[in-house]
Amino acid sequence: MRLASIHLYPVKSLGGVAVDEAAVEPWGLRHDRRWLVLNPDGTYLTARDEHRMLGVTAVPAAGSLTLTGLDGSRLAVAEPADGDLVPTTMSRLAQIRLAPPEAHDWLSVQFGRSLRLGWLDDPHRRPVAEDHGGLPGDPLNLSDAGPLLVATTASMRRLNDWIAEGAVERGEEVPEPLPISRFRPNLVVDDSPGAPAEPFAEDDWQRVRVGTVDFRFAEICDRCVLTTIDAATYRTGKEPIRTLSRFRKRDGKTWFGVRLIPLTGGVLRVGDEVTVS
Repeated sequence: MRLASIHLYPVKSLGGVAVDEAAVEPWGLRHDRRWLVLNPDGTYLTARDEHRMLGVTAVPAAGSLTLTGLDGSRLAVAEPADGDLVPTTMSRLAQIRLAPPEAHDWLSVQFGRSLRLGWLDDPHRRPVAEDHGGLPGDPLNLSDAGPLLVATTASMRRLNDWIAEGAVERGEEVPEPLPISRFRPNLVVDDSPGAPAEPFAEDDWQRVRVGTVDFRFAEICDRCVLTTIDAATYRTGKEPIRTLSRFRKRDGKTWFGVRLIPLTGGVLRVGDEVTVS
């Protein structure tokens, strides 16, 4: 298998960026999910509640972030090393550091509501929970539960086949295949055309090597309503949760993709060989 693509989402729930390479840190990919949009009361805002967040993009650079808004405006934001620490409701994180005031004003204009931008200065302050595969000392960025999310093209093909078959059974028009970006993976793993992988084989992975970097399996990823939002139109549909509920449901949840925890550091590059055990 090969690493087909790498994706960073610098601000949780905002649009991300595809990159050719990325450095692996103990808490995830460098620049991935280090920023968070906050309501004035310290609760955090996601695209589950504000779909238009998917239309605002964030591109990282060393020590800064560039935001591009719904109105086409741009704002460069420096990492706020001396910003105020304020309370947040993010799990396993008591406080987050505020970005400069101009970032709050810009976000508030984009979404027509009072918002603030926060930055996780030290991921060691937020551990991976034990019930999500964490071991003592495992740090975490602002991802929901694990440092990296991996999805495979083999599983995506099977899911889209199931969606098409379901539409035929219901007498509906077969929809266009869903893009794997609906699941917001960090890494997309592609199988060889001459040796197609078994769909959902990743559920049983224990160790993964991408290029020269080693990871351990943490857990299969449970999926939420965010996957049903079309990032282009901001409309919510029934897929893929409807089909996952039919074929991939247990314990009251639907499952797609796996979370990994880094064992070593290094740099991942598109095209790297992926081996599993």
